[in-house]
Amino acid sequence: MIPLENAAEVIAESAKQWTAGLLPDGTVPEEANNPLWLTTRTFLLLAVIVVSLSLATLFSVLASRRENLSAHSATLQRLRHKLRVWWVMTAILMIGFLLHYTGTVILFGLVSFWALREFVTMTPTRRADHRTLFWVFFVFLPLQYLLVLLGSNPPTWLVGDRKFDFYGLYSIFIPVYASLFIPARIALSGDSKRFLERIAIIQAGLLICVYSLSYAPALLDLELRRTDGSRWIGSNLTLLLFMVLIAQLASVLERAWSRLVGRRLLAEKINASRTWEGLFGSMVTTGLIAATLYWATPFMPWEAGVMGAMVTVMAIAGTLTMSAIKRDRGVTDTGTLVQGHAGMLDQIDNVCFAAPVFYHLTRFFYT
Repeated sequence: MIPLENAAEVIAESAKQWTAGLLPDGTVPEEANNPLWLTTRTFLLLAVIVVSLSLATLFSVLASRRENLSAHSATLQRLRHKLRVWWVMTAILMIGFLLHYTGTVILFGLVSFWALREFVTMTPTRRADHRTLFWVFFVFLPLQYLLVLLGSNPPTWLVGDRKFDFYGLYSIFIPVYASLFIPARIALSGDSKRFLERIAIIQAGLLICVYSLSYAPALLDLELRRTDGSRWIGSNLTLLLFMVLIAQLASVLERAWSRLVGRRLLAEKINASRTWEGLFGSMVTTGLIAATLYWATPFMPWEAGVMGAMVTVMAIAGTLTMSAIKRDRGVTDTGTLVQGHAGMLDQIDNVCFAAPVFYHLTRFFYT
């Protein structure tokens, strides 16, 4: 029996081992070498998401029964649509996670394809661009995700006994090689009308929808350590889920704070609902939520809070950028993901902007 005076120390040590991913006896679990193994903390984070969505759905149903045609009806309708989208996204992510590393990378590749299709559809292109777009959709996009899939542990039949990390290739493949190929291929078409504009459109779509988003599954390939140098024994899948969750929460909380206390608009001519008060309020609240979820990451609580605030800034930057593009093209939504709500690109613009920054900060400080 544990003496009462030692109980606090035992509880603290057990909590430390649990957050480090160790077994009760302090040993490393067998699945530690598999960065995609579904650990207890992965299921716990998924449970947090599902329970939160269930409570929010229940609230929206009960509230809608009490609302008639009041001023809040439109807000409740938007909430129900948003919750429907989140349920779909959660289900898609779970299916991808069950297919392990390869399935998750392929899932994000398909999402990139869908988002890029929406981007190209709402922007003007000419017949001469069709062959260039073929290369973008069916060569550069799959190759980018193939390089991410190979990662730091490619098969021996491909690289032999050499230690080779494909990060060096997928980090420059689109910004360098694709960006040089696109203007050259368009020039070969012989059509110079709006030449620079057409190049910029295709390059921007490839950069946002493919290159940036590909850093989300690239998180799964990192061998993570804590800031004290000790190895983090946990699931990189949980870290990926953490990043996506925080990016989605950041946008919602920014909108909520803007409605409550918003006064000064971030960019009035771009988006009339995003405010500086909403941005700072979301940075604080999202940071606090991220700090409470530190156990799903290799971060200390304050580090998780800082990462949450950083993700908030990038998520809002993504939303504003997409708003500017849509306003320029004269459209309200990029497509239709769920009936009555916006398209795929509207739902992941925050993740597209947050993923590469989150990845590189994690890679620099925690590997």
